[in-house]
Amino acid sequence: MKSVLAGVLALGALIAAEQAHAAEPVQVMVLGTYHFGNPGRDVNNATADDVLSPRRQGELGRLSEELARFRPTRIMVERVGQGADLKPKSWGEFNPDKLQTDRDEAVQIAYRLAHRLKIPVHGIDERDREGEETYFPYDKLMAFADKQGRKAELGALNDPVQAHIRKFEAAQKTQSLPALLAMWNDPASAIGGMSFYYGALNFADGPDTPGANLNARWYLRNARIFTNLMRQSKSGDRVLVVFGSGHGYWLRHFARETPGYLNVDPMPYLKRAATRR
Repeated sequence: MKSVLAGVLALGALIAAEQAHAAEPVQVMVLGTYHFGNPGRDVNNATADDVLSPRRQGELGRLSEELARFRPTRIMVERVGQGADLKPKSWGEFNPDKLQTDRDEAVQIAYRLAHRLKIPVHGIDERDREGEETYFPYDKLMAFADKQGRKAELGALNDPVQAHIRKFEAAQKTQSLPALLAMWNDPASAIGGMSFYYGALNFADGPDTPGANLNARWYLRNARIFTNLMRQSKSGDRVLVVFGSGHGYWLRHFARETPGYLNVDPMPYLKRAATRR
C-alpha cells in the first residue's frame, strides 16, 4: 500500500512539475538599433560611422559577450523569414567572414551572437501586403499637412527626433557602440516614446484622419511582427529581438502585456558592455 501511495505521489509531483514547466513565460529582450549601413530608408535618418573599424569590431565583440549572458535560446531579426521556421535567407548564407564585410546590424549583432551560441535565427519582419495600404502612409500625412497649411506643425513633430539624431552623431566621436545603442533604447528619448505618433493624431479634418490612419497601420505592422515572434516561440524561451529602434515601443508593449510573455530590459546589458575594456 505504501509503495502504491508513493507511486501516486511521485506521479502527481511529476505532473505538477511538467505543468509548471509548460507555464514558463517567454522572456523577450527587444534590442533597438540604428542602421549601421546607412540605408537612408527612414523619414529621419542618422549617419553611422564605420562598424567595420577595429574599434567598433572590438566593441561589438564585447556587446556579444554581454548579450550572451541573457542566455537567449533564439534570436529574431528585422528580416522576412522563409519556410515554416521563418529562416532569413541572409542567415542561411552567413559565415564569420561576413563580419569583416557586411555592415548590417542584423549581421553584426544577431548573426554574430547566434553563430557563437549555435541557436536559431528567425526573420519576423512584416512588409507591405499586396492589396493593403502601406504600413507607413506618411506621404498622405504630408499631403494633408501641405493642403491645410500645416507643414511647419508637422515638421515640429520631427524636431525632437532630429535633435536626438544630431546628439547621437556627435556622440560617436567619444562613445562606445554599446553606449550609442543605449541612446536608442532609452524609453525617455524621442525615439523611445510616442510623441510623434500621438502628435500626428491631431492632423484631421472631418472624416479625413491621416494621422490616425498612420498610427493604426504602424500598430498593425508591429502587431503582426509580434505575432510572428509568438509563432516561433515556445514556453521557457529566451528571445533576443534585434530590430530598428522605431519598433521598440510597440514590441516591448506586446512583450509586457501579452499573457505568457515577459519584457526584459536591454539597458543593463548595454551599460555593462559600455564599461568593459
